[in-house]
Amino acid sequence: MLGVLWNLLMFVIVLGVIVFIHELGHFTWAKIAGVYVYEFALGMGPKLYGKKIGETEYTIRLIPIGGFCSMAGEDLEADDQEKIPKEKRLQSKNCWQRFLIMFFGPGNNFILTLVLLLFIGLVWGGTTMNPVVSSVMEDFPAQKVGISKGDKILEVNGYKVKTSDDASLYLAIADTKNENSIKVLKPNGYEMTYKVKPKKVKENGNTGYYFGITMKQKKTHGIVNSLKYMGGKFCSLLKQMVLTLKFLFTGKIGLGQLSGPVGIYSVVGEQSRAGIQNILFLIAYLSLNVGFLNLIPLPAFDGGHILFIIIEMIRRKPVSPELENKIHMIGLILLMGLMLIVTINDIIKLF
Repeated sequence: MLGVLWNLLMFVIVLGVIVFIHELGHFTWAKIAGVYVYEFALGMGPKLYGKKIGETEYTIRLIPIGGFCSMAGEDLEADDQEKIPKEKRLQSKNCWQRFLIMFFGPGNNFILTLVLLLFIGLVWGGTTMNPVVSSVMEDFPAQKVGISKGDKILEVNGYKVKTSDDASLYLAIADTKNENSIKVLKPNGYEMTYKVKPKKVKENGNTGYYFGITMKQKKTHGIVNSLKYMGGKFCSLLKQMVLTLKFLFTGKIGLGQLSGPVGIYSVVGEQSRAGIQNILFLIAYLSLNVGFLNLIPLPAFDGGHILFIIIEMIRRKPVSPELENKIHMIGLILLMGLMLIVTINDIIKLF
């Protein structure tokens, strides 16, 4: 019981930090631009606590998932247009002001990720990200075909490999039923290409497919190496997210492999037992995820709002606010449907 409560507490803290930083970005730039902010909320659902300071009410809501920054001009139907002066409404601001308000939700998430990665590098040390094989498991496919310690992975199924993160992602989505192409640079300078089919392994009721390749990274220390680790890891993780989105649309990754709040809860529980460093890295990783996903130019996302701002810049006149709001509402409904499907998949995985 205590373990469940601890996991729940860590889950609330992790998501709370990420959402707070995201909404703080919207809130800060809205205030700078002079937009009237009705409410700055952490959580969703019924209000548990609220305190009004100036024009804005600061609230904590019952469901500890998500949050919002409610600004005048966002929802035309719910707006008190008589009470709020036109110049304080979001739609009255120029394109660049609205762009900054929308961008710095995700932008704050990127900043949080960079700060945490730098902190991890300074306190615990960073790591190199060389895609070099540190060991191969005995009697696994990689060893049987000739891949050995010291080999540098250059390509997996034709995909260029720059970092160990690249290699891990491409191996994770490799064909489990057929042979895969792995190109390596041997320590003697020769390039070799191997055909490898992963081995099916059942453990604790779970089935996985493994090549038997390990890429253990070396620790690095010092401010310069920490900055290198911060920049390199940030770019590597961002590339992984771009590729994951691409593979999702092309069918290489299934919808069932995505995780929602329930899946995140499980991961938080595992990482919290591994120590503070793992928790901080998880926050950095999830924060980058939130920032990246919110910049996708789809309705209801920050990227969707930014897309309409860019269209306005090109057309030199705004899209009808009523039409834009309807499009975002449809997008929100579809997004909620996707989240429901992903959450159901997460629950099924638990059992």
